[in-house]
Amino acid sequence: MTFLTSITGFLHLITLAFYVHPIHVSVTEIEFDKKDAALEIMMRVFIDDLELTLRNSLNNPQLDILNPPADVTVDALIRDYLKDHFSISLDNKPQQVKYLGHEREGDAMIFFIEVKDVSAWKTIRIHNDIIMSTHDDQSNLVHVYVGENVKSLRLTRDTPAQSLTFD
Repeated sequence: MTFLTSITGFLHLITLAFYVHPIHVSVTEIEFDKKDAALEIMMRVFIDDLELTLRNSLNNPQLDILNPPADVTVDALIRDYLKDHFSISLDNKPQQVKYLGHEREGDAMIFFIEVKDVSAWKTIRIHNDIIMSTHDDQSNLVHVYVGENVKSLRLTRDTPAQSLTFD
């Protein structure tokens, strides 16, 4: 067996592993806009994971979030879900998180969220347990940008909330 054949076989095995056991992850980017005194937030979530989670939480196995029932909008479904599963505190003070809307990007949805009237702060605490009730291995990655500083978190079922301090 040649080295190339070994590598090719290994890569096929890795690829197969991803199909058999997909990665469950979301990515949230939080940027502090000092000029606008706001946190600007973008959250990327895979549509199939979100849909399965909403089906389970709403006890509606037929729910299609890309084509919701006439009396429901995608934004209403997401807004209600995020209210219970995503929050931010600054210096131990809970913040009013406002869902602005979404857009579709391939197999994912991007949620646009903001926190207004943000004054100077040092510590941010993020709670993000989206999808965790559906997938035990869900990881919610969070990147916080404050000026030139970037810090990141990996939130899991065992640790759905953590804090970061900026000096």
